[in-house]
Amino acid sequence: MSVTIRPYINGGWEVDIRVELPDGTLVRERKKAPSTSKTAAQRWAEARERVLLVHGKPKSTKQEVTQDTPTLREFAPRFVDGYAKANRLKPSGIAAKKTVLHVHLVPQLGDKRLDQITTEDVQRLKSALEHRAAKTVNNVLTVLSVLLRTAVEWEVIARISCAIKLLQTSKTKASFHDFEEYERLVDVARSDEQAHLIALLGGEAGLRCGEMMALQWSDVDLGKRQLCVARSEWKGHVTVPKGGQLRYVPLTRRLTEALRQARHLRSARVLCDAEGQPLTQKVVQVTMRRVARRANVKPGVHILRHTFCSHLAMRGAPARAIQELAGHQDLETTQRYMHLSPAALDAAIRLLDEPSPGPAKAGPYDQSRGEILEAAGNQH
Repeated sequence: MSVTIRPYINGGWEVDIRVELPDGTLVRERKKAPSTSKTAAQRWAEARERVLLVHGKPKSTKQEVTQDTPTLREFAPRFVDGYAKANRLKPSGIAAKKTVLHVHLVPQLGDKRLDQITTEDVQRLKSALEHRAAKTVNNVLTVLSVLLRTAVEWEVIARISCAIKLLQTSKTKASFHDFEEYERLVDVARSDEQAHLIALLGGEAGLRCGEMMALQWSDVDLGKRQLCVARSEWKGHVTVPKGGQLRYVPLTRRLTEALRQARHLRSARVLCDAEGQPLTQKVVQVTMRRVARRANVKPGVHILRHTFCSHLAMRGAPARAIQELAGHQDLETTQRYMHLSPAALDAAIRLLDEPSPGPAKAGPYDQSRGEILEAAGNQH
C-alpha cells in the first residue's frame, strides 16, 4: 500500500493511491484531493486508502446507466401520457404529436437510446424528410426537441446529446378572396342556408372551422349584434378556442340578418343538419368546396378567415384591432394580412398617370415638390 502526494497541474494536490487487496488484486486510484493544503490532502488520501482496502474500488455505473436508458420507441408512450395528456394539450395537439412519433421519429430513431441520439442522427432525419415542406420538417424536429427536454427534466437522461437546428422558412402572405370574389361566393351560397352562414361566419366574423362547428345560439346576441367565440370542436372533442381565450366579435348587418333567419330549435348548435346533429368538419369543407366551384373562386374554409382579416386591413383597420377580432396570439401573425389587393395596388400606380398638381400656395413649404423654399427676404 502506498500514497503519493504531488502538486496538481491547475493548483491543489493530486493523490495517487495504490492498494493490494487480500485476493492479490491491485487497486489504483488517482485523483485531485478536495483539500487545498498538502497535510489535509494527505489525511484525505489515507482515509480513502482505508475505504479502498475494505470495499475495493467501486464499480463504474456508466454502463449500468446506459443500459437503463430507454430507447425513443420505449419512451414515446410515456412522453405522450406524461407530457401531452398530463398538460392537457388540445386533442388536435396530442394527435399531432402521436402522428409525428409514429410516422417520422420512431421509424428513423426508434431503436436509439435517448442519450445516444447524435447531431448526425438529426441530420439524417432531415435528409429522410427532404421531400417534405420545411414547416413539416420543423414540426418533426420540434417534437423531438420537446421529447428530449422532457427526458432531461424527468432525469431519464443527464443532458441532450445532440444539436437540433430548425430549417429556415419563408414567410408567405395568406391567400384570400378579393372583394368581388367574396361577394360572388356569398351570392352563390344564398341558395344553401348552411353554406350562407358558413361564408358569413368566416368572411365577416373571422371564425375558424372548429369555432363555427361549436358555435351555439347562447353565444349569439342578435340584440347587441355580437357573438362570443367560446369553444371549438375537433373530431367530436369540444375545447377552448386556439390560444385558450374567448373573444367577442361584433356582427355585420348582413350576418345578423342571416342568423336571425336561420334561427331554429333543432339543436343548441347554430350549424346542424335536419335532425339536429352537429355538422362535421368534412361536411363543412365539402359544402364550401361545392359553393366555391360554382362561384369560380379558390375553395376552402380557412381562406374565409384570411378574407376577413385582409378585408379589414384593406379598409384601414388598425393591426391591433384585427388581432383582437381574429384572436391571434401575437401581432406577427396579424401582419401577414396587412397587404393590399392587386386592384388597390393598380389604382395606386394609376395615380402617377394623373396630371401633376398645380403650384402650392405661397409659403415656406412647397407641398408639390416637398422642398423648403427660401424666404423672399433671404434671396440675394
